[in-house]
Amino acid sequence: MSAPTPLADLLARRIAKTGPISLAQYMADCLLHPDHGYYTTRDPLGRDGDFTTAPEISQMFGEVLGLCLAQSWVDQGCPAPFTLAELGPGRGTLMADILRATKAVPNMHTAMNVTLVEASPTLRDKQREKLSGYDVTWVDTVAKLPQQPLFLIANEFFDALPIRQFMRDEKGWREAQVGLIDETLTLGLSQPAPIALLDHRLNDTQSGDVVEICPTFASIIDEIAQRITTYGGSGIVIDYGDWHAIGDTFQAVENHEMVDPLARPGCADLTAHVDFEALALCATDAGCAVSQMIAQGPLLARLGIAQRAQALATKMSGTDLDLHFEAFDRLTNTDKMGLLFKAIAIAPRETLLPPGFDAPT
Repeated sequence: MSAPTPLADLLARRIAKTGPISLAQYMADCLLHPDHGYYTTRDPLGRDGDFTTAPEISQMFGEVLGLCLAQSWVDQGCPAPFTLAELGPGRGTLMADILRATKAVPNMHTAMNVTLVEASPTLRDKQREKLSGYDVTWVDTVAKLPQQPLFLIANEFFDALPIRQFMRDEKGWREAQVGLIDETLTLGLSQPAPIALLDHRLNDTQSGDVVEICPTFASIIDEIAQRITTYGGSGIVIDYGDWHAIGDTFQAVENHEMVDPLARPGCADLTAHVDFEALALCATDAGCAVSQMIAQGPLLARLGIAQRAQALATKMSGTDLDLHFEAFDRLTNTDKMGLLFKAIAIAPRETLLPPGFDAPT
């Protein structure tokens, strides 16, 4: 059995003093504690990290999405100035690929203010290095994005936001909590109670079903939607999840393997699947038009990734060529990331949704 982490000791002392904490509180501390948080203390990406995101797999991902945002900007009359933003930009690879792909778009780069929403000092340093040739602004929350047209992308951002998890029983809802048994962090359930926040899930759930909600969804989407509805722009969200989600999706990854989420607090990436329906409802409530959800593979196909793959392949051979097509397959194949990851787009109105996205039927 591994030794307790410093954060595990801190959490155990707090719980012993004040009682069990919600899953949302646990996730927030594990991911963003200023001294022991997962994202605040390390670079989690790549072969030497714990997981690999699509931009790290191939430049094609960022290139076709960058041109999608560029076309959206053109379709809205090339507003200037405007904000080109990314939420949770990792090492800065996605934004670097977007900027390279859009360099030839007339007047786009002179009109844009590149802004990264990043709370981790460690990752900000990586992004600063990756984007050293560009004028970049960092903010720690979406509330600090400029009040101007906003063209935004969020890839694997919402899955890392803290969730509350509830199990339904005959007497109401029981919330998942982290408590202590024999000085060991343990998942348990609160006493059952009616939860007004989940009244809308009473008709499609039964005893034993698990429902997860993200408390911070609404405030983040509201800030984005306010700028898009007021000034113009569009947003693309890509993540793993589904529509009208149900079930326990809370998980932890360390060294590219699934691990016990309570075993080593602060040392593993904690995530949950995104409920795209909940995200879309937040956006429409805030005044935006929202596209149909689409799987990553079909979206990338619509945006021309196959043609881009063939163009890049003409300059490759041997092992490089094999790895190139392996990356293409990983991003688009329905047995891999192509179906697991989904996407939606938001815009001021349905006619201004970015290329590749369909208006709701």
